[in-house]
Amino acid sequence: MAKAIWNGKILAESDQCEVVEGNQYFPPDSLQGDYFEDSQTVTECAWKGTANYYHLRVDGQVNVDAAWCYRNPKEAASNIKDYVAFWRGVEVVD
Repeated sequence: MAKAIWNGKILAESDQCEVVEGNQYFPPDSLQGDYFEDSQTVTECAWKGTANYYHLRVDGQVNVDAAWCYRNPKEAASNIKDYVAFWRGVEVVD
């Protein structure tokens, strides 16, 4: 069971993750939604499409753009549609 942890809280937990380019992508139903805030940041990946970001807010601390997902991925990345991956100090453990 993979877990994403930041600031002492479990942000997501699942045994249904997809691994892409070394990142664990967590299914949307595994997220603790109260910790996620939409960000205006977007980036482009040549083969996955447009990534949308989230800020994480835990116990008053904010981790800016620390999670991302592909809401409308290209066909090659359709297996991670709406799945969320983490970086910027978020610990992902199995």
